[in-house]
Amino acid sequence: QVHVVESGGGLVQAGGSLRLSCTASGSIFRINDMGWYRQAPGKQRELVAVITSGGNTNYADSVKGRFTISRDNAANTVHLQMNSLKPEDTAVYYCNAKLTRWGMATSNDWGQGTRVTVSS
Repeated sequence: QVHVVESGGGLVQAGGSLRLSCTASGSIFRINDMGWYRQAPGKQRELVAVITSGGNTNYADSVKGRFTISRDNAANTVHLQMNSLKPEDTAVYYCNAKLTRWGMATSNDWGQGTRVTVSS
């Protein structure tokens, strides 16, 4: 049993900042990749940022220079620092964890999402 929980969403004015957090818990042997995806109204879910177990990162072009992803492996936690927010960033943000369970089976787990609204 694995649980993925996000927090930190809210309503901010354009140009402001938010910090999202996500923690995975349960029968986890190793977390390989952790990432953030988002889905805006009427649009498909898209990758925002991902970080590997070794600390390598990748970002969507639309957020490069504004967002920073980081992780705390001991706490099974990933963060997304979002600066210079734009109305276009408004979406539900989902945390994703690609992991190996204690029994060595691989798993791809999602949180329930946290809503980010950026006003103009």
